[in-house]
Amino acid sequence: MYKRVFTIVLDSLGIGEAQDAAKFNDAGADTLGHIAQYWGKNFKIPNLTKLGIGNIRADQPLQDVKVPDQPLGYYGKMQETSVGKDSMDGHWEMMGLPVTEPLGFFPQGFPDELIKKLADFSKREIIVNKPYSGTEVIKDYGEYQLKTGALIVYTSGDSVLQIAANEKVIPLKELYRICEYARSITVDQPYRIGRIIARPYVGTDKTNFKRTSDRHDYALKPTGETDLDRLKQAGFDVLAVGKINDIFSGQGITSGVHTESNHDGMVHTIQNLAKDFHGYSFTNLVDFDAMYGHRRNPKGYGQALMAFDEQLGEFLNQMRQDDLLFITADHGNDPGFRGTDHTREFVPLLAYSPSLKASASLGIRSTFADLGATILANFGVAGNTVGQSFLSQLK
Repeated sequence: MYKRVFTIVLDSLGIGEAQDAAKFNDAGADTLGHIAQYWGKNFKIPNLTKLGIGNIRADQPLQDVKVPDQPLGYYGKMQETSVGKDSMDGHWEMMGLPVTEPLGFFPQGFPDELIKKLADFSKREIIVNKPYSGTEVIKDYGEYQLKTGALIVYTSGDSVLQIAANEKVIPLKELYRICEYARSITVDQPYRIGRIIARPYVGTDKTNFKRTSDRHDYALKPTGETDLDRLKQAGFDVLAVGKINDIFSGQGITSGVHTESNHDGMVHTIQNLAKDFHGYSFTNLVDFDAMYGHRRNPKGYGQALMAFDEQLGEFLNQMRQDDLLFITADHGNDPGFRGTDHTREFVPLLAYSPSLKASASLGIRSTFADLGATILANFGVAGNTVGQSFLSQLK
């Protein structure tokens, strides 16, 4: 048994169209493939490479990414079974709770009834109310919002209601209070919105508006027990880094820390290596998704992956013999694809421990829940049989 298990979620790093991609109009999506294609020989991810990221799809090689004969880790990919392709769907499924009831999507904007409730509660004008890029919406409407104190409400192709506000006119405390109210009235049908997201920003005009790291996600509470709950109930530590705490509404978590960036998330994850805990550390690195995937920026995405790879090297060097690391993703968000939304893709699965003496393919896992089942099996905790453990394959 490994004393400590770490999972790092590279938010949105899909690895090629999933088996059901056409159902989501995502045939041809390939987040990592298109990033590698964009960068060519300048794409340097040596630590991910030696763990086996190129081996996952040796039959469809990533451009200029090596496929070592003997990678250090085990490698494979996972198919999502949840009905959606949002971060909440992906993370809940990893922890044994696939999302089977469709969430509410509002591609034409939210109903007048809901907007009126938000306006009455906040006593503020509501503007925009349609799908929009988060950076573009504050560029286009930020000056009006700053002048009037209105609330910028917008959505995307995911089940989200986002509220942007300049901290100069709407303090964080007020923005959070409004988002908490929005959460309280959108749990059930006919709305059933996956996440309410507070999007504070600062600046004086459209030339310098900038979103801050004080984003806060108000996700639906898990609709049942997750593997995090099972670990916590069994007496194990469950450490959350980044938006993990938000995604699970704090449930099943013994300690959570907010992060400001991918780099900060890895700093906290590396700090967890120095802690004497017994259990699970779960990290989400959201910049890949929020800053580069949605903005269709393959250059920035590649730079962020290379920066992560450097910190990954630091992490690997500090691992103990009884540590186990998983690297995966929660969905795709292909910067070389049409639109600005998440893409239905397989996600990578890498497993490594300094104590492993072999490497092999873990194949195609039929659900993200196999990851959680493996973690539970390591700690001798009973699961719900949704996923199948691959612990015995790690030798």
